[in-house]
Amino acid sequence: MSFLRNYLNKIKPNFEPEGKLHAFRSIFDGFETFLYVPNDTAKTGVNIHDAIDSKRIMSMVVIALMPAMLFGMYNVGYQNYLAAGTLESAGFWEIFCFGFMAVLPKILVSYIVGLGIEFAWAQWKGEEIQEGYLVSGIIIPLIIPIGCPLWMLALACAFSVIFCKEIFGGTGMNIFNPAIAARMFLFFAYPSKMTGDQVWVAQNSIFGLGNDLPDGFTAATPLGQIAQGIDPQTCVCDYIFGFIPGSIGETSIIAIAIGACILLLTGIASWRTMCSVFVGGAVMACIFEQTGQSMTWWHHFVLGGFAFGAVFMATDPVTSCRTSCGQYIYGFLIGAMAIIIRVMNAGYPEGMMLAIFFGNMFAPTIDHFIVERNISKRLKRGGTK
Repeated sequence: MSFLRNYLNKIKPNFEPEGKLHAFRSIFDGFETFLYVPNDTAKTGVNIHDAIDSKRIMSMVVIALMPAMLFGMYNVGYQNYLAAGTLESAGFWEIFCFGFMAVLPKILVSYIVGLGIEFAWAQWKGEEIQEGYLVSGIIIPLIIPIGCPLWMLALACAFSVIFCKEIFGGTGMNIFNPAIAARMFLFFAYPSKMTGDQVWVAQNSIFGLGNDLPDGFTAATPLGQIAQGIDPQTCVCDYIFGFIPGSIGETSIIAIAIGACILLLTGIASWRTMCSVFVGGAVMACIFEQTGQSMTWWHHFVLGGFAFGAVFMATDPVTSCRTSCGQYIYGFLIGAMAIIIRVMNAGYPEGMMLAIFFGNMFAPTIDHFIVERNISKRLKRGGTK
């Protein structure tokens, strides 16, 4: 790769302040720092250096998302062939390729729109391009139904990047998770494309792969069926492995668990937040179960986006709590609120995304009171009023 490094060093003077392409300095810097670790060092003040920078954090999260994304691609094809009754005659690669071709355009649109806005914004402001959208760009396609049109996805990505990230100052300054904002935008602006029975299965063949399903074909998610008082009659193994209709990356508990292990072993995600979400959800689900609700507590974990949200979105280091005690409270609040929304609002069976959105809203307040309490305790120990 030395030839690439030499080539970048050769053309770099053109993008410096006095170069003929200085107007595109931010774009060049973005590509260079994506390919190589920056060699800039702090020149003033006291600085603490860590081996884990934002680029490494984002890259590790993307790696952790790979199992959920790859299984989601397979499940998209699986659901299409299953609905058409041709599953037994289809091979693994045929099923996977159909799902790959169905999901790939959504990933491309997400990155093209989101990164395009990031590049344009950085160029306009004369700032460095940040790596924050590397994660959001892959999470957004994974938390939407396969039936979501590409133009709606493009609008959602633009909304999330502009109004929930850049106007707050960019990566590290945003209050709300951009992926959550995109999902919320789609749900409230185009609810018919985010709920119902016709959005969870790809209904058209792609390049000769898959099957064209009837226009009136419907396939509700198990969580949606339970919300309507219908027993989904689905095997527990299908819940765990993920062979059920749902958002692209949210169905497989095993794939999500692999991602969780990667994030926890590398120290990227907070185990306090992640575990507290499940504890809060279990406690609230058990309370509702005692009141006569037919859905058991563990069903909430394996259905919908509960597990995906707890692992990849509630643990976002920017929008979640920073204090150790605050992470327990923050996670418990999200888990409990998700179950409350699911059980008490039949029109909105998936409550995880809304719960994380409200959790992001209260995270700074939680941290504020935790810090103030710690300061008060230390002052009392020192005998200072």
